[in-house]
Amino acid sequence: MRFPVVLFDLDGTLIDSGPIIIASMRHAVQTVLGREIAPEELAATIGGPGLVAQMQALDANRVEELVEAYRVHNEPLHDTLQGFDGMADVLARLDDEGRKLAIVTAKRHRTVGLAFERFPWLETHIDFVIAHEDTERHKPDPDPVLAALDRFGEEPASAAYIGDSPFDIRSAKAADVFAIAVGWGGIHPEERLRAEGPDAFVRTPEELLHVL
Repeated sequence: MRFPVVLFDLDGTLIDSGPIIIASMRHAVQTVLGREIAPEELAATIGGPGLVAQMQALDANRVEELVEAYRVHNEPLHDTLQGFDGMADVLARLDDEGRKLAIVTAKRHRTVGLAFERFPWLETHIDFVIAHEDTERHKPDPDPVLAALDRFGEEPASAAYIGDSPFDIRSAKAADVFAIAVGWGGIHPEERLRAEGPDAFVRTPEELLHVL
């Protein structure tokens, strides 16, 4: 097989969480800062170093309040989450082929757990999760991807990292793994993803399987 190790971002790649992330960010900004920020501006930051860094960029003096407002609003919304059509089948097929599968995300393990409760097929096929707590540096740095490879005992040449954000692509390339951008996330426009120079750009799960 071309890539015995396949690493996935979570938000916008396996699950359609963009709408609830943006809704909760808007809620936090409105309730804590009393102002509006365009959804497009908020979306541009999703998929990077994590929630705290996003809130620091909005107002460095009120980070804790913003994070708390976001989490209180966001966690109940996980009951409404949807998975992307075909991705459960992709994971099942890759697992059946004997691939090593992991999620590499900026989310905390607790929040990833909410997604696992909603979608049991994630936990069924994923070997482990590299989350925010597992590295000191976060995407777009290579550290989270490298942490996953280290845990598997594999080299970068054996792996692909699949994500929907510019930060995912930069992290993959910095780690020297094959970078695959997906076009179904609904958070980042295709032109922004292509500008990062991914090794492959796919629009459907079927195209993804072909590349892998």
